[in-house]
Order: sequence, then structure tokens, then C-alpha cells
Amino acid sequence: MRHTLPIAPQFYVTAPQPCPYLPGQSERKLFTSLAGDGARALNDTLSKQGFRRSQNVLYRPACSDCAACLSARIRVADHAPSRSQRKVIRRNAGLKREATSPWATEEQYDLFRRYLDARHADGGMADMDIFEFAAMIEETPIRSRVIEYSESLAPEEDGTGRGARRLVAVCLTDVLDDGLSLVYSFFEPGRTGDSLGTYMILDHVELAREVGLPYVYLGYWVPGSDKMAYKARFGALEVFQDGVWRELGDAASYGEAPHPLAVRPITEQVAAITLPAAKPAPGKPG
Repeated sequence: MRHTLPIAPQFYVTAPQPCPYLPGQSERKLFTSLAGDGARALNDTLSKQGFRRSQNVLYRPACSDCAACLSARIRVADHAPSRSQRKVIRRNAGLKREATSPWATEEQYDLFRRYLDARHADGGMADMDIFEFAAMIEETPIRSRVIEYSESLAPEEDGTGRGARRLVAVCLTDVLDDGLSLVYSFFEPGRTGDSLGTYMILDHVELAREVGLPYVYLGYWVPGSDKMAYKARFGALEVFQDGVWRELGDAASYGEAPHPLAVRPITEQVAAITLPAAKPAPGKPG
């Protein structure tokens, strides 16, 4: 099914599939390709409207009878870690952060496989091989970074004597014009007490603050989904709902799914999308 705005890009809708977040629900996505000279501007603009990137595709939930998925972002200037989050920061203070170009490595993939096998063995990515993993990391038409977190090996573990390090967490991060967007993250599954997923978000808040970016985009928060509940624990959290960003407020006040008639038809959703301003033609004044 294809829907077209007055100017490019074109938007498509996926066929319904079982929802990975809410039992008994089905999901479908509105998506468009991300390529060419305007890819970065399109990604910046649509990210502000609840879209997410996966390789060279931008997508947003567009379910026919549910609007539970809400894009979430942290307002960096107003965020203050909670008491438990400050403990997470202290617990992981020995980790070294390194931002690299989006290039996949065998060490990353080995960590990725351990994470999937322990946390998401029955998920949609469970069978991803190293080539598909490399595509996830490397196929990006915009400004992306791989943020790696590593720890020093203990003397008895380091056979080199040169202070070797062990990779414990990774986040594929997009750099938007107004923030950092966490595309996908994974970590050492055996370190359950270290809350590495939470730590990476907190560290991205600090990283955004260091470079003067106002937001950290977390993907979708889904009321009623246990696997997404952790996002509501961050302060200064905003969600994109009914076309605007608003303070999350009381997370318990959000229903799992609205009445079906409250969901706008897909054509109305597409018509409401704002696109980047068109560049002036060569030779013409801007």
C-alpha cells in the first residue's frame, strides 16, 4: 500500500503482524526510504515527529486500532539522575567510553550474540548473522556513531601485559540536529547488577550535554509493556502524542490502547507529516 505526499518522499505501510509489546494486538508500520542528499534533513525532521531509523529506512507505528507506542525523549537540560541512577553511574565509573565510526567488528558481534541468546532468544533478531549485523551497523546514510564501553582486564586475565580491555556494552547512535538518538544497544548479559542499559542512557545524556544537544531520543515507550517500562523511570521525559511533544507526567495514567475510533486513518497521518524545507534550485536565490 503506497501513500504519496505532494513532494517526495513516498510512504508505505507494512502488512499487520503480531505486536511484540502488547499481547493480542497487531502492529503495522508507516515507513519511507532514507537516501540521497536530503537523507540527513529528512531524518532530523521526521525524528521530531516520532519516526525512528533502521538502516536506510525511517518508520513509525501506524496501527489501525491502537496508538499505544509513543516516541520518547529526555530533555537534557532538565534531567537529573534519581538516587538509584546515581548508584548506576558510580557502579560503572570504571568503564571507558569510545565513539567510533559505524564499523562492525567481530568483538561487537560476539557480544551482540551473547546478549541476544540470553535476553531475546525468541525475538525477531535472534537469527541475525554477522553479515546482517554489519549491515545494521554500517548501512547508515546519516551521521552515526558506535559508542563502545569497555573495562580494563584484571592482571590475571590480561596475558599481553599491555593493559588490554574487554568490550562490555555498545550503542549505535545517530547524531541529529537537536539530539542523540539511541538506535540500538546491547551489553554483556551476565552483568545484570550493573544496569548497563540504564547506564548507557545516562551517559548519552551527559554526552549530549557536553556537546550542547537538547535531547536524547530513546525510541518508543509503550504503556502496558513490561519490557519498555524502564524508559518511564528517566526524569524530564517527553512523549510524542497527537502531533506534539509533551511532558510524560504520571505514567500510570496512560492506557494501553485507545478506542479504535480515536486512531486517525493512515491517509490523515501521512497528510499531517511535515517535511524538510525544499532547497532552492541551482542558480535561483534562496
